[in-house]
Amino acid sequence: MTLAQFFAVHPLAAALAAAVLGLVVGSFLNVVIVRLPRMMERGWEVQCAELRGEEPAAAPRFDLSRPRSHCPACSHPLAWYENIPVASWLALRGRCAHCGTAIAWRYPAVELLTAALFAACALRFGAAPAALAAAGFCAACVALAFIDAETLLLPDGITLPLLWAGLLANLWGLFAPLADAVIGAMAGYVLLWLVYWGFLLATGREGMGHGDLKLLAAIGAWTGWQALPAVVLLSSLAGVAIGLALVAMRRAALRQALPFGPYLACAGVAALLGGWGWVRWEAM
Repeated sequence: MTLAQFFAVHPLAAALAAAVLGLVVGSFLNVVIVRLPRMMERGWEVQCAELRGEEPAAAPRFDLSRPRSHCPACSHPLAWYENIPVASWLALRGRCAHCGTAIAWRYPAVELLTAALFAACALRFGAAPAALAAAGFCAACVALAFIDAETLLLPDGITLPLLWAGLLANLWGLFAPLADAVIGAMAGYVLLWLVYWGFLLATGREGMGHGDLKLLAAIGAWTGWQALPAVVLLSSLAGVAIGLALVAMRRAALRQALPFGPYLACAGVAALLGGWGWVRWEAM
């Protein structure tokens, strides 16, 4: 019996294996969430210096692999046993072993969320390529949601590869026919592009960033165009509800810019894992 056959007979074992993989991937996503925005800022600083005709300031290497993982407060390098997903955070009681500074709850939350989504992909699609592809989609959505929530950025380095990966996956119709995926990518971008310009012309202010347009295009490429109305409706309702709640609790101002990407990402994951049939336009 091959491993794929074993997982097909024992779906819970497949879900458990996927969850373990999700913990590992979630640990890497934490690195992406923290470092990618800073890498983008450094790139912008270099570009600005070059446009001014100046020599970019020398800086130590900073990317997803260097420097090694460390405490952001005291720069204490983490040993391997301090970097085990979830377990290390619990063992350290959420604090740095060197300086005692609290470690953000986001680290175990991202790891557990990714593990849960990977397990859901295994249960939904079984031991098949679709499960692996869906897990990749979910991982990208987790990273985008947390980056946008913390920085109001949706990096092209994630959204654009995610769009092309959706079209590639649907060459074989893993989640939607290719024609529906292509239309979904175009419709997703154009739909929010119209909203963007309508709000700008009506108010003189930008209502969303271009990253939101690219993210919805990517979701359309994965799910097909039929899912887009429900994705937009669900994400909009969630965004308005949470935004009003934050204003009511005085944790946000009425005209303060708030991230929309986390709601799009959540709705996109729900549409992909649920299957576009339950949100298709004809059923609405």
